Amino acid sequence: MIFQHFIPQSLPFNLLSLLVLLSSTALVTAEDFDCHVSTGGLKWDLTSLKGSHKVSRTRESPPTTMVDELRFNLCKNLKPMHGVPEDEQCETGTRACLRKINQKPEFIDRVIAVIPVASTSALEPEYSQLDSPKGLSLTFRGPSYPTSSDDPQSINFSLFCADDADPKAEPTFVSYENGIVRVDWSTPSACSLPDDQPPSQTPPQDPPEEDDDTPTDEGGEESDTKPATRGSGLGFFFLVLLLAFAAYFVLGAYYNYSTYGARGVDLIPHRDFWREVPYMLQDVVSHLCSTVRPQRSTRGGYIAV
Repeated sequence: MIFQHFIPQSLPFNLLSLLVLLSSTALVTAEDFDCHVSTGGLKWDLTSLKGSHKVSRTRESPPTTMVDELRFNLCKNLKPMHGVPEDEQCETGTRACLRKINQKPEFIDRVIAVIPVASTSALEPEYSQLDSPKGLSLTFRGPSYPTSSDDPQSINFSLFCADDADPKAEPTFVSYENGIVRVDWSTPSACSLPDDQPPSQTPPQDPPEEDDDTPTDEGGEESDTKPATRGSGLGFFFLVLLLAFAAYFVLGAYYNYSTYGARGVDLIPHRDFWREVPYMLQDVVSHLCSTVRPQRSTRGGYIAV
């Protein structure tokens, strides 16, 4: 009797405990992941690693060379590459894209595989603390490749704490096996802080926002610096010349008006000179034409005595 009474009474309590446990361990969605990680009483700020990054590895396979090119963005989706066909790059909504490129001397590079190893629709971020060396393990997931198979893709970042590392140091492409890309990255951003420690009074300077990727995506990001606009020296010369002519006519007209009481065309300074200008230009043109025109020979003609 006591046992029969205990089971019905304890069952609702167990269910309630299970619901509370599940709610406290809910999966982090792509929308919730903002490059701020908290786990095990520690926290990481990965916003300094945002932006598009590209790493690659080369494998010799004579007479060709295989290049595995990995592009990824920890904090948001990759931007499309300009000048690259749609079927040679990952679709919109991809966080990490692996392209396999076959190269052969004197031939055009061939993209033989485009693999979305991490996408927003299947991201399911997972992270855990690394002890030796200290750091953070971060995993993103992607769809199956090929889509007709049951081989889901994923990428694992091993972020190692390195206080003395260059903040701009690029990650290392370690391997791609069984649908899993592994990347190592030594960076100061992988150094954790206690979860209850307030943020620094001087926040780290955000890196410049990346622009759209170029066809080769060199460096992962493009500079937003715009070339300075420079005025034309020839245009400035003609502007000064025009202002000088305007000042000459205005001051000359004022002088003729105030001194001689001139009106109408008499206000024009040096009126007689400007009146002769068309005839002088005509004489110059006639002289040039007569110089360029070949002279006719008078040989064989008659000379008056």
